[in-house]
Amino acid sequence: MTALYIVLGLIAVLVVWLIGVYNGLIKFKNRTDEAWSDIDVQLKRRYDLIPNLVSTVKGYASHESGTFEKVTEARTKAMSAQGAHDKAEAENMLSQTLKSIFALAEAYPDLKANQNFLKLQDELSDTENKIQAARRFYNGNVRDFNTKIQIFPNNIVAGMLGFNKYEFFEAGEEEKANVKVEF
Repeated sequence: MTALYIVLGLIAVLVVWLIGVYNGLIKFKNRTDEAWSDIDVQLKRRYDLIPNLVSTVKGYASHESGTFEKVTEARTKAMSAQGAHDKAEAENMLSQTLKSIFALAEAYPDLKANQNFLKLQDELSDTENKIQAARRFYNGNVRDFNTKIQIFPNNIVAGMLGFNKYEFFEAGEEEKANVKVEF
């Protein structure tokens, strides 16, 4: 009879442990999903600002239609990208095309002084900073979740229950390149 109690006790401990591991994995997974949602919120804000920025610049530089088309195309690709890797690539491309809009503004002194343009530029800069913070937060949660599902004995439970690693939101090669400064 004592052996039965020992076996039942061990089974109870194992069940409680499995429940604890499962709940911990769910908690980390939900945090990571929330962090991804935070990135989406900031990206949506940026997507909403871009048409206003383009229309403001168009008024001053209407003959620069190629630049506007690239920005619009990059925005569309970024909005439809799925998954962390594809989304990161599309967002990096969009960031590059936005830089061309601001470079274009340098050639038009009236545009640089336009209050609408300055306000949009400030809002976009603020949004870019929030996107970077959201990316760091997401990547921190991805690190924690991936670590949680890879350590022993959690990896056994995670494997049995189908928990998969998340991808990091990484900078593109263009963003990693050295900046060329010329005077």
